[in-house]
Amino acid sequence: MSRRSSLDPDDAPDLDPGARDRETTAAPDLAALPIAGITRRRIGILACAMLAAWIVIAFARQVNEASAATARADDIASANAALRIEVGALERELDLIARQRYVEQQGRAYGLGGAREIAFTLEKDAQALPADAPGSAALRIGAQTDDVAPIERWLTVLFGPSD
Repeated sequence: MSRRSSLDPDDAPDLDPGARDRETTAAPDLAALPIAGITRRRIGILACAMLAAWIVIAFARQVNEASAATARADDIASANAALRIEVGALERELDLIARQRYVEQQGRAYGLGGAREIAFTLEKDAQALPADAPGSAALRIGAQTDDVAPIERWLTVLFGPSD
């Protein structure tokens, strides 16, 4: 910011012709200028503000890491629960496979069986048995020969025939 006097330098009377040259080459007096200086108090306030910001940022980072660790722990706990269920299922399957009846049944698939058993297999392209084949459900005792819906049977049992 430059200071201007009320008089324009061109309008000033020339009392001394070298005075104008001295004024332009002389350094301005800085003592009269109001300069916003940096005091110790302002430096201290700035340092405290920077320290407080650093502490807040560090705390926020720690909170973020703690919440991430909590989320990872929850994920691990749920994965452990799923693995416990899977291990329990595998233990039950192992108990089933270790039974003698299961071993014998699986052995029959390879033609191994008891002394009185006759091993047989069906061809891959074997036809389905007819509905009236021996041993089928159509010829069992109490099997129905007519095509009546199950709800009709229940209604007949509960309310009698619908004549």
